Amino acid sequence: MIGFGVALKQAFSQINRNKLMTTASLFSITAILLVLGIFFLIVVNINNMAEGIKQDFDQIQVYLLDDTTEEQSGAMLEKIRGISGVETATYLAREDALEQWKAKWGENADLLDRMPTNPLPNSLIITVKNLDYANDIVKQVEVMGGIEQVNYSQDAVDKLLNITRIVQIVSLIIILILVVISILVVSNTIKLTVVAREREIAIMRYIGATNWFIRGPFLLEGIVIGAIAAVIGAVVVGGIYYYAVGHFGIDLALFLPTGFVPFDFMVTNLLIIFLSLGICVGACGSLISMRRFLER
Repeated sequence: MIGFGVALKQAFSQINRNKLMTTASLFSITAILLVLGIFFLIVVNINNMAEGIKQDFDQIQVYLLDDTTEEQSGAMLEKIRGISGVETATYLAREDALEQWKAKWGENADLLDRMPTNPLPNSLIITVKNLDYANDIVKQVEVMGGIEQVNYSQDAVDKLLNITRIVQIVSLIIILILVVISILVVSNTIKLTVVAREREIAIMRYIGATNWFIRGPFLLEGIVIGAIAAVIGAVVVGGIYYYAVGHFGIDLALFLPTGFVPFDFMVTNLLIIFLSLGICVGACGSLISMRRFLER
């Protein structure tokens, strides 16, 4: 504990002596974290919206022929419920389907009342456990008798899943690039401090100081810089997200099945991620900058 206290005191002393370089490093890391944070907000909300949209495609609607009897429909339901991947299968009468359309149309529902007959067929509604099962379920249902059409937007689902995968891969690549840049920024900043104290480090090694005794203050310096940058970045990105949720959250909810990810959940996780990244980046940058001086 005494050694840690000495190292921490030296770390703050080094930060105070090198205000200009510390400030430059702090702003550099904060800027990178801001870009990373904004990108993180976008990716998380896109993934959340994609999951919400996918829920709209977890149903397969099977339109029945007019001459399909209730007994046949019941037998079909029993067979469908035995298919792997089917969560539920229910019968939807044409009258109930029309009422659902009226509920969706809201104030314009009176237009449906003007139709002379109900154009909707009786149907079976199949809910799948996972979208991966959907295509196989459709193939097995299509060969059954008494069916007019199986309605399922497979192309739309495939495109949605592909877009989600691409977003996840691209986000991972960008995050890795930003983390590497952050480590290099901290490493170069602390390296300047190490160079300025090269003679002092050489004397410490000459009198028998261990590598970790020498490395400790620089390691803590990088961690402190990274942690401060993380807090600043989290506050700024949190403020941006608070503004976005307050001004665009309601409008977004009207057009998409899910709105923004809740502010409290997002900011809490953002702060944890930023602190973890900031501390790790600062520590790695310090260790890299010290390596060549302690290996000689």
